[in-house]
Amino acid sequence: MTPNDLRHTALSLPEASESAHMDHPDFRVSGKIFATLGWPDESWGVVMLSPAEQETLVRANPAVVTPVKGAWGKRGSTQVRLESIDETTLRSAIVAAWRNKAAKRLVAKFSNPGDA
Repeated sequence: MTPNDLRHTALSLPEASESAHMDHPDFRVSGKIFATLGWPDESWGVVMLSPAEQETLVRANPAVVTPVKGAWGKRGSTQVRLESIDETTLRSAIVAAWRNKAAKRLVAKFSNPGDA
């Protein structure tokens, strides 16, 4: 996968928009960041998962997915190695991150984000 694949997937979700935070592209819904690109370098993306979602994803893909170091990682911020992650896993992680940050009314409205 590439940074543009992450971008395309994130922006395909309802009411998602691209912005920037600390000189890195980020993707927001309901005013909250659910994914970013380029941290710690261009080969990585970050998705904002719950700690339980992060644990499951890291356990299933330890060579491709890792918690962000420090407190952010303990709260679910999760790095994904773009060149190594498969499309299904990346999409699943981005959708989970979107659901975690989207307004409840938006999540309820779209049972399968990305189909909208």
